[in-house]
Amino acid sequence: MTLDGKHALITGGGSGIGLAVARALAGAGAEVTITGRRAAVLEAAAGPGLHPLVMDVTEEKQVVAGVAAAVAARGPVQICIPNAGIAEGRALHRTDAAFWRGIMATNLDGAFYTMRECLKDMRKTDWGRTIAISSIAGLKGLKGAPAYTASKHGMIGLIRALSEDYLGTGLTFNAVCPGYVDTEIVTRNATAIAARAGVSETQARAMMVEANRHNRLIAPEEVAQAVLWLCGPGSESVNGQAIEIAGGQV
Repeated sequence: MTLDGKHALITGGGSGIGLAVARALAGAGAEVTITGRRAAVLEAAAGPGLHPLVMDVTEEKQVVAGVAAAVAARGPVQICIPNAGIAEGRALHRTDAAFWRGIMATNLDGAFYTMRECLKDMRKTDWGRTIAISSIAGLKGLKGAPAYTASKHGMIGLIRALSEDYLGTGLTFNAVCPGYVDTEIVTRNATAIAARAGVSETQARAMMVEANRHNRLIAPEEVAQAVLWLCGPGSESVNGQAIEIAGGQV
């Protein structure tokens, strides 16, 4: 499999799942634009085939300008990976408008801006892959996280609509839906869960491990390999799907 000559763009590409995906795609020959808000993190992640671009997905003008700059430098984005996200829980009766909008601005609005801008040039080509990094929360209700759950359901809805819009072309649209992945987000959530539930951080981490059907955290590279497969030969008929990566049936 080779992705030589393909330009990929990954939001939130400086760490965690995003960086694992970026490295997998670059390893297959793609030129990969990695975006995020923190220049230092992106510069530290940069390497062969990985090109940093500071871009806040919650700011429409930044996404428009950022994608345009990436296209000017490396050609049309043919692999679009909306990955940037916030994973925070809060009971609905304690959710104010600011918290709700913060989750939606990153997880859903950011995915919308990114896909829209990448599609402007992708749709002029004969091949393209849009693979959203959703969550098992996009497929079921996640206890204690209604805003996050709604945002991830919305992302999958957007993917499914686009797959219908572009049926019969060389463009496909899919989502991958991981359970708890061994990243900084799990570490931060362990602190938050411990505070809410009155347990230790070790116990909170164990709760997340047990939520995965195979009782372990998922490696970011496992998600990256699923994305790589969706970009490879033989995946052309996989379209409009939400693929679970959760160690068992969700």
